[in-house]
Amino acid sequence: MLERRLESLLFASRWLMAPFYVGLAVALGVLLVKFVQELLHLLPHVLELKEAEVILAILSLIDLSLAGSLLMIVIFSGYESFVSKIEVGDHEDRPEWMGKVDFGGLKMKLVASIVAISAIHLLKTFMNVGNVPEEQIRWQVIIHVAFVVSGVFLALMDWLVERAHDAGGHG
Repeated sequence: MLERRLESLLFASRWLMAPFYVGLAVALGVLLVKFVQELLHLLPHVLELKEAEVILAILSLIDLSLAGSLLMIVIFSGYESFVSKIEVGDHEDRPEWMGKVDFGGLKMKLVASIVAISAIHLLKTFMNVGNVPEEQIRWQVIIHVAFVVSGVFLALMDWLVERAHDAGGHG
């Protein structure tokens, strides 16, 4: 009896995660504000900016959109994995991957997004290399390589676990 109540309480505690996902949705709104701010800053000056400056501004917009996509992946997958299924029926705009991404898939999507965001920051630095201290460039390269290597090792670990699982006859 006590065990069943404890388990019910623990299961119900998953709803404590819901405010985190609501907060991330608010953060998505904050990113949208920054995106619009960057776009409005770019548009009036687009004809007077050099090509490299326009590309840097566009890379900033891409960076913000990737961060927004990353937030959506975390919100949808995290909520569905840890709180409750999102019931939108057969809505035509429901992302195909919703409900199908497990924790391992979520982890890989997160790592891929982080590597892409890091790559954009690195590209922005390389395009502005004359104005960036060498030490900063070195650290950005080191951090980016660390993200890439981490992603490769995470993928390798997932592959090894899946392969061991399949070899054990549980697949």
